[in-house]
Amino acid sequence: MKLTLGEFRESARARLEPPVWDFLEGGAGEEKTVAANVEAFDRVRLRPRILRGGGDPDPAVKILGRTWDVPVGIAPLAFQTLAHPLGEVATAQGTAAAARVPVVVSTFAGRPFEEIAAAADVPLWLQVYCLRDRSVTRAVVERAQAAGFEALVLTADTPHLGRRLRDLRNGFRLPEGVGPANLPGSGFTDPAAHARAELAPDLDWSVIDWLRSVSSLPILVKGVLSDADAVCAVEAGVDGIVVSNHGGRQLDGAPGTLDVLPEVAAAVAGRVPILLDGGVRRGRDVLAALALGADAVLLGRPVLHGLATGGAEGVTDVLTVLLAEVTETMALAGVRTIADVGPELVRAAPAGPVAAEPAAPVPLTGVLRREDLHASVGDPVMDTMNFLNEVTIRYPDAVSFAPGRPYDGFFDTEQVFTYIRRYLDQLAAEGRTPAQVRDAIFQYGPTAGRIRELVAESLRVDEGIDVPAESIVVTVGCQEAMFLALRAIFSGPHDVLLVVSPCYVGITGAARLLDVAVTAVEEGSVAAIEAAAEEERSRGRRVRAVYVCPDHSNPSGVTMSLAERHELLALAGRLGLLILEDSPYRLVSPGAQQPTLKSLDREQRVVHLGSYAKSLFPGARLGFAVADQPVVRPDGTTGLLADELAKIKSMVTVNTSPLSQAAVGGALLATGGRLSDLNAETAAYYGETMTRTLAALGRHLPEDRRERLGVSWNTPSGGFFLTVQVPFPADNAALTRSAQEYGVIWTPMSYFYPSGGGQRAMRLSTSYLSPAEIDEGVARLVAFIEGSAANWVR
Repeated sequence: MKLTLGEFRESARARLEPPVWDFLEGGAGEEKTVAANVEAFDRVRLRPRILRGGGDPDPAVKILGRTWDVPVGIAPLAFQTLAHPLGEVATAQGTAAAARVPVVVSTFAGRPFEEIAAAADVPLWLQVYCLRDRSVTRAVVERAQAAGFEALVLTADTPHLGRRLRDLRNGFRLPEGVGPANLPGSGFTDPAAHARAELAPDLDWSVIDWLRSVSSLPILVKGVLSDADAVCAVEAGVDGIVVSNHGGRQLDGAPGTLDVLPEVAAAVAGRVPILLDGGVRRGRDVLAALALGADAVLLGRPVLHGLATGGAEGVTDVLTVLLAEVTETMALAGVRTIADVGPELVRAAPAGPVAAEPAAPVPLTGVLRREDLHASVGDPVMDTMNFLNEVTIRYPDAVSFAPGRPYDGFFDTEQVFTYIRRYLDQLAAEGRTPAQVRDAIFQYGPTAGRIRELVAESLRVDEGIDVPAESIVVTVGCQEAMFLALRAIFSGPHDVLLVVSPCYVGITGAARLLDVAVTAVEEGSVAAIEAAAEEERSRGRRVRAVYVCPDHSNPSGVTMSLAERHELLALAGRLGLLILEDSPYRLVSPGAQQPTLKSLDREQRVVHLGSYAKSLFPGARLGFAVADQPVVRPDGTTGLLADELAKIKSMVTVNTSPLSQAAVGGALLATGGRLSDLNAETAAYYGETMTRTLAALGRHLPEDRRERLGVSWNTPSGGFFLTVQVPFPADNAALTRSAQEYGVIWTPMSYFYPSGGGQRAMRLSTSYLSPAEIDEGVARLVAFIEGSAANWVR
């Protein structure tokens, strides 16, 4: 049972394929206007009156000669068959079951007008896109009027479609069988391309007269966002106005519709009805819009959410919830009829945009408001690992495939002391005095690190990376290396970081903290990286770097081929990009590895980010950045990018723990820099755990069973992670159910998709468990998958 429109939204998202969800839900540009529509309602406060003796509220309203059961109509929504096969037919049926209110049908409806009209007894209005070929538009209008439609709603804000980045990134195309049922011809697969070719870009107010010449129906104009256009509309003789920014899908940066409603209402002065769409999500939003000058509102995306969730019944449920909220709000606010709703209902009745509520004074106790902190603290990516940790702590007896950390069985406490002693002995052998040896452990030390020479030698003998020690900065884990690199490389708001998707959340989290713009690119496609770089360039933005994890990546386990590595390096050279290479799983994976990108780098395009967390032990918190790129200073001298990273580090962590450096340095000395030799046993072990996990999955889910269930997985050649595709949403709710009812924990893959995706996939880490735990854990996991698949209603 769903109690809010937000719950329908989450249900719809889980049921729709990510590209379809993005097409229906997304907006233009950075989607600032999409957010502004909702935020405008959030700022409004209602002022209830008491002891009014009103009795039961009556939400009915009369508009254009028709009585609506409630001042809420259905906004025009194109291609509704993307959400449900019956599309607009189901919407009309669902609306009729809830209330008698108008349904505005798009020119790009997926079902014939006649079929929609026959489906349910509700008023139908036609939303008109005026096409270059006026004869086609005329035919559409005449067909709708013949089917019994009662009004025309001219969409006037669409000379062409807005720049919808989600669709561009997804390369969105309409699936087979989905298209405009009431337009002639074909070629509608790409909605954006069709709009560029067919929508009339040169409309002026004379189009109202033209519509009058082809139809006797009342005409409303949709897309008004200013008092000036409201006056023009009234003077052109329209029968109504829809205050709309197209749900934020046209001009990004336009104001929220509620913010401009008072000025439009003042300009119209009651001469024609005013409707509003955009951001209506609650019953109190309807009352707020009416108080600020609207006669009714049109409900958009929530209708699609209901349609995707349950067809006609889902639409009915959405409207039932909203209408109940409208009636309840009226009762609690002391309003008996819609005619009683006036500007006194809201906290303020501004003549212009609704002002934000004055900030409350900060208490002297030191309590802070979340909205006064950096926006990154509210970013969902910041909560993902916390949620996972909470689940792990709450269910300690569950078998956990979640932590991507080394197996404890290889750690020996005495090793730490042995390595530190080995490092100190080396210092003494080099002629350091006892005081100097003491300082090397107890004092801060150089910002760039004490063991750079040892790191450089290890990279040379183990990885074929031949760089001077001066190009290395020793960091507090690889996470700091990422942070330093981003801070140094990205200098302004027009700089963009490309990341493969799915990708490690540490890089996207660091970018968010630093306000670095991130664009996600499909993993495994150098062509996609090039296309994304060109797309950003066309927008006036500069792609500075691309982040990749080329070996057994976290989270997917994918490894980049040698040919792809050469192709990526060549692309970086052509486009002037840097490559941030993060590859922590090479030395703990069995067999021969592909060469690192840095070892193949001949043009100093690669900043190599490394860590000893997997190859030695994570508690050392030791990483490094190889940044040998020349940097020309203002005085004409040349240094290294590593020098700039060290400057930033001096203001962040000052230096990296000398004690940790001593432990890692001793290990490097003890092995002659060949950590690959030290990790031979661990690499074999991790290879066996991966093999054992894959074998257990195959044993419990043989091919015929997994095909029937719709389950699949990849087969990484090393690293810690593999990906399992499932037929149901693998979200936080599913994870909690898995831990509580089946005793097995995993990681939702959706955590790792910066632009959305991975809703039906889970990451399994095979590194931390013993063989017996793997066998038991897979058995529990398969039981969870089978139970969830059986209960999932598509």
